[in-house]
Amino acid sequence: MKLMLTNAEWKLMKLLWQSAPRTVMELTAALAEETGWTKHTVITLLGRMEHKGAVRYEQVKRAKQYYPAVPREEAAAAEAESFLGRVFDGRLGLMVNTMVQQNGLTRSEIDELYAILKEAENK
Repeated sequence: MKLMLTNAEWKLMKLLWQSAPRTVMELTAALAEETGWTKHTVITLLGRMEHKGAVRYEQVKRAKQYYPAVPREEAAAAEAESFLGRVFDGRLGLMVNTMVQQNGLTRSEIDELYAILKEAENK
């Protein structure tokens, strides 16, 4: 599934991955200080996300309870693939080289990359 989420939709998804189900009012309250969104904004975003297949809901009494419909890893992989394609023409090496040239990698991140590459080599 090619799931493309906006920055606003990511904010909602992060909350749902953290703790679900949540109602519109719970989501609005959780994001109020950071975003200032009204419940109408949250409802609009959730409707778009439902159409995309990112969230689902269950009607419980008078409130809809929202759940993530995709795992975080799946959404992150789609986002990473999209970013890599848009910014680096799909070339992972170019992205890593750019990060290295800009001193964007810590020792810990370099060690993590080595471990990932070793694991990939052994597959």
